[in-house]
Amino acid sequence: MDAYSAGPFLSQIEDPSDLRSKFKTEELQQVADELRQFIVDVVSEKGGHFGASLGVVELTVALHYAFNTPQDQIVWDVGHQAYGHKILTGRRHDFHTNRQHNGLSGFPKRSESPYDTFGVGHSSTSISAALGMAVGSRHNGERSTQHVAVIGDGAMTAGLAFEGLNHGGVEDTNMLVILNDNCMSIDPNVGALKEYLTDITTSHTYNKVKDEVWELLGRISKFGPNAQAIAQKVENAVKSAVLKQSNLFESLNFRYFGPVDGHDVEYLAKVLEDLKDIPGPKLLHVVTRKGAGYAPSEAGSPTKWHAPGLFNKDTGEILKSADAAPKPPKFQDVFGRSIIELAKKDRRIVGVTPAMPSGCSLKYMMEEMPDRAFDVGIAEQHAVTFSAGMATRGLVPFCNIYSSFMQRAYDQVIHDVAIQNLHVVFCLDRGGLVGADGPTHHGAYDLAYMRCIPNLVVSAPMDEQELRNLMYTSSQKHDGPFVIRYPRGTGSMVEWQTPFEEVEVGRGRRLRNGNALAILSIGAIGTQAVKAAEDLAERGVEVAHYDMRFVKPLDEVLLHEVFGRFKDVITLEDGCIQGGMGSAVTEWAMEHGYGSKVARLGVPDRYIEHGTQSELYAECGYDAAAIVDKAMDMYQARAAESSDEGLRIA
Repeated sequence: MDAYSAGPFLSQIEDPSDLRSKFKTEELQQVADELRQFIVDVVSEKGGHFGASLGVVELTVALHYAFNTPQDQIVWDVGHQAYGHKILTGRRHDFHTNRQHNGLSGFPKRSESPYDTFGVGHSSTSISAALGMAVGSRHNGERSTQHVAVIGDGAMTAGLAFEGLNHGGVEDTNMLVILNDNCMSIDPNVGALKEYLTDITTSHTYNKVKDEVWELLGRISKFGPNAQAIAQKVENAVKSAVLKQSNLFESLNFRYFGPVDGHDVEYLAKVLEDLKDIPGPKLLHVVTRKGAGYAPSEAGSPTKWHAPGLFNKDTGEILKSADAAPKPPKFQDVFGRSIIELAKKDRRIVGVTPAMPSGCSLKYMMEEMPDRAFDVGIAEQHAVTFSAGMATRGLVPFCNIYSSFMQRAYDQVIHDVAIQNLHVVFCLDRGGLVGADGPTHHGAYDLAYMRCIPNLVVSAPMDEQELRNLMYTSSQKHDGPFVIRYPRGTGSMVEWQTPFEEVEVGRGRRLRNGNALAILSIGAIGTQAVKAAEDLAERGVEVAHYDMRFVKPLDEVLLHEVFGRFKDVITLEDGCIQGGMGSAVTEWAMEHGYGSKVARLGVPDRYIEHGTQSELYAECGYDAAAIVDKAMDMYQARAAESSDEGLRIA
């Protein structure tokens, strides 16, 4: 028996062939209504991305109805909106496991289904991927195969999307780009493209004239076989005259269609069917509402309803924990409040984020100091170089980018910031394993990929106080590029808003003394080492615990102390083992002639799937229990070795 019941139409659909064979066009709206209700039923109790999926329910149904999937290829940009797609493509019975440990992925994933044609998670990849598929199909002689990229207006702001459009316009392929224009990314969309799309969407004059001209010219027989071409030219002239500009997409050689109502499933199915017969690159502009069809999400904040957590589906009330006890804040909020404190004292400080002001909490600064906080849209490369430009004029930009998203701007970090030794503070939010979003969003690589760059200081605070102090140090006591990396979620300090103090760059701290072995941790995962040390003490094993704080530069005084005293050392990091803090420490120890045994705990050399952070720490072997197990193994092995040595001496 299924965990969640489906409506009478939806329950008949095991894959899209059922949708196409069992239902008439006029029945598609009921399919869409039942699909929307199913998403509401499951997500309200299990959590997940919500608003984006509700907004494309009709479009999803129309796509699978009009196209012969999976032979025809559909690429969903980012994938936040793909829940309906998953349900229609054979995963309805398992959808309640979405984003849970060992359950369905929250994003399209090639290994999960043949209908997931391309693995996604980061924005703006769909056009390039679909174009590559289209060229591949052409190369293989599969000229009838259709290729569809579904991309939102927020994702369209990234440079990669325009690189794909620029190339796609000169390739003879069966490619359709569907621009899902809901005027809203996770946070309010920004930039000139938003204004352009709004002009097209809202110009009643243009839309009315377009329809009338097309209808009229289509009826005039004297134009003969060139009627369509002449109509197209007239339409383009109307666009230019009414909108006071030529069409952006047609300038890139994409035939533009729209805008059309994204919630009229019958009309969408007809339009998509017609577009299949038009050769060459095409763009369909579809206007939707994020959270459509569920009153609380339509009336509420799109940001809040992007991923609302658990909620009462009948009332729309978002459910919160009943625990009234004070809790430590999220690291992102510590950043958001602390940068305002610093900026009030130093006019040089500005904030930059690529489309995540709510996620990284720069929204507070944008509200209080709107002229000193910048949301640049989904454009990580631009965010870094924009920050570099401001730094050349004496400003101190705090460039806040999620760790996994910073991977996109790696060249800019090196070329535009580090080589020039510019004073940019990179705040890498979501460092380490992030939980339910899985491998596309885990910030596993930042310590490794940052520590190899000259001129960079690379740090990771263990708690909220350290985050504040590193922000202060990086802006006031240091001149040059500085990386502060911290995790998703809450910290460990309830009373966190302490006075700013300077942290000596490259200096760690000893948190606990012991004689059995040493644990070297970096970042917030150090709280697991604290728990482990307490557990070990109860077993009579006293371990020393050091908070490294910096992976670059390393605290050499601290390391001489550790390797001079201890024959066994455990390194602990919420990041990849290869090239990370543990690697840095073992390299240093080898170079200085130490022979201590080092056990490195962290993310192993494989992609880690989704689950809660605690589940993933345990799976990867670096939660408190795993640290205890490793420490006991090393302690007992050393004790056995000492015993054997004593026997040999005797």
